[in-house]
Amino acid sequence: MPDRDLLYRFAVVTLFPEMFAAIQQWGITGRAFQNGTCQLTLHDPREEATDRHGTVDDRPYGGGPGMVMTAPILSAALAKAKAAVDSNMPVIAVTPQGQKLDAKLAQKLAEKPGLIVVAGRYEGMDERFIEQEVDLEVSIGDFVVSGGELPAMLLMDAVMRWLPGVLGHPESAVEDSFTEGLLDCPHYTRPEAYQGQAVPEVLLSGDHGAIAQWRRAQALRRTLDRRPDLLSWESISPEDRLLLEKWDLLPADRGRQS
Repeated sequence: MPDRDLLYRFAVVTLFPEMFAAIQQWGITGRAFQNGTCQLTLHDPREEATDRHGTVDDRPYGGGPGMVMTAPILSAALAKAKAAVDSNMPVIAVTPQGQKLDAKLAQKLAEKPGLIVVAGRYEGMDERFIEQEVDLEVSIGDFVVSGGELPAMLLMDAVMRWLPGVLGHPESAVEDSFTEGLLDCPHYTRPEAYQGQAVPEVLLSGDHGAIAQWRRAQALRRTLDRRPDLLSWESISPEDRLLLEKWDLLPADRGRQS
């Protein structure tokens, strides 16, 4: 992504705009909004309701539990969101049925000028709204939460980390977990010894080449152990296998390489 002074725009359609204070006012994301790197507008579908009760949902055709957010109300709110930012920005709906959010998707979305995010509630959104108005559905995992606000903020946070100037160190996002399909390596800070456990000697050596090798070997072994869905022994390159052997991190059933 090119270095640039940017204003990355988010527009969110949500029944609970107050929840987004969590991402606007605190921490790294809060600073990004406060210093003008990012901008957020919030659009409540209840403002588009046509009755005095602010109704935005109705019973599902075919029966079943829960209520479904109506397509006309969502479309009206989305039109206002588009008018507030840029109608050419991708429209993302956070749903359990969507593409799973990962580092590659977050980085790809960060290359856009901004995002319009629809946070649903209740049993879901009318499928016709999704088919006609939404460019991509995104899921944060194989589970269900009470509404789309928390998933929307997680998506926004993941995207913002890839924007120039948001993180204090430009390499932080590149070195995060999952960037290369691996979990992150262990990290240590002062004191050098804590409750009888010392910081690994290589990290105190000043040998940056050795430190980089150790960190990659640790990331490989950690991913093998904890997330075999991300990394299998058969997919590891010969060079990385030698690296695991060098740092005595080969799995017990693999032995030393000949």
